[in-house]
Amino acid sequence: MSTPSLTALPPAPGQSRGLRSITVARAAMDPRTGLLDHVVRNDAHTWIRRGGGLVAYGETARFTVTGPDRFTQAQEWWRRELAGAEVLDDLGIPGTGLIAFGSFAFSKTSPHESRLIVPRVVVGCDGDGRAWLTLITADAEAELSAEAAEAALAAYLSEPDAGRTPGPGDRLGPGVLSEDQYQRAVAEGVKHVQAGELSKLVLARDVVAHLETPVATAQVLRDLAVRYEDCWTYAVDGLIGSTPEMLIKVENNTARARVLAGTLDRANAPDGDPDYATRVLAGSEKQLHEHQIAIDSLTETLQPFTSSMTSHSEPFVLQLPNVWHLASDVTAQLAADDDGRVPTSLALVQALHPTAAVCGTPTTVAGALIRELEHLQRGPYAGPVGWIDAGGNGEWGIALRGAVVETPTRVRLYAGCGIVEGSQPAAELAETWSKFRPMIEALGLSR
Repeated sequence: MSTPSLTALPPAPGQSRGLRSITVARAAMDPRTGLLDHVVRNDAHTWIRRGGGLVAYGETARFTVTGPDRFTQAQEWWRRELAGAEVLDDLGIPGTGLIAFGSFAFSKTSPHESRLIVPRVVVGCDGDGRAWLTLITADAEAELSAEAAEAALAAYLSEPDAGRTPGPGDRLGPGVLSEDQYQRAVAEGVKHVQAGELSKLVLARDVVAHLETPVATAQVLRDLAVRYEDCWTYAVDGLIGSTPEMLIKVENNTARARVLAGTLDRANAPDGDPDYATRVLAGSEKQLHEHQIAIDSLTETLQPFTSSMTSHSEPFVLQLPNVWHLASDVTAQLAADDDGRVPTSLALVQALHPTAAVCGTPTTVAGALIRELEHLQRGPYAGPVGWIDAGGNGEWGIALRGAVVETPTRVRLYAGCGIVEGSQPAAELAETWSKFRPMIEALGLSR
């Protein structure tokens, strides 16, 4: 049974619990750099790709929940909040008006609290450079105006957090499993695949960064956003990272997803061979098989919610600074149900998670083996992270290439690999190090 917890900030005299918001247009930003200037606070919630997206400050309401029905509980809470809300929004585009940032536990059995957080101030910028500012309050007497929104933003920006210089005592330590233990877990996973119990299993491991001085989250996020501009750089309540994988994006009844499976470390690439990644990835039966499992899993689950759907007939090679991936983009037109309602982004998250890309297939078998072989609590790692607005639009990535800030000086990093019949333990271990690399470098560490 899930355990919900609502923490809409308690009303003071003259307040009501009804949320109120105003969204106003701002001067156009450079879509590649504009929002980065607002990533100056370690407690900001962030969703950025190629300079566009959302940066939010403060907290007006919060909902937390654990258990298998965490998505349903979160949707019901969001609907209740919207039902009593006052919204002033002349722009009416995805990401304006009332909005909540979210992070959900990977596992339905996890004690980690999934959460939706309604911020106080949101700065947004879309791919065309169009910018806006939203102010959200639960105060029935608060002024809703452009001036009030700008004043609230200025107050947050007036207190930027300092950067951090790596110290000689910074170190990267082992997590729950040692390297040898992880390789043994992979070998055990391969045996289960070879026995026909499942076709794919995703096994993760962790490492822990111990820092001399408190982590500068804003500095880490700016570094990730610049170096990994084709990824979605996220920060929600201490969960930070830059994911290359879009679980689902909903914009005006159109849904999009990006599926990744199949990885090649760029550190080992030979010089002067521009076709190396395509030849090795697209020419690998193991990599293509792993990718096909992931794309089939997503399209089969998404199909009942759509009137039409298109995807690449063949995966393309996505180049990131640390690795290459086999990738496929999926676009679907969402269909209304019998009551005329189109599914929200969060409803699709509930249907799609966990995908074969982060769990395996069949899901039930893979989930049980993950609990048996990993020996760690994934928490929010590989769970959905993103945002939803009042129209049901939203963007939800999979929390990969990231970390959890456990204390100001301890950060836990996670990485996982897809295990299929042809997987080799040493190669999978090496792949985890390539996936740790973005966070290790952004923290100013080395192996």
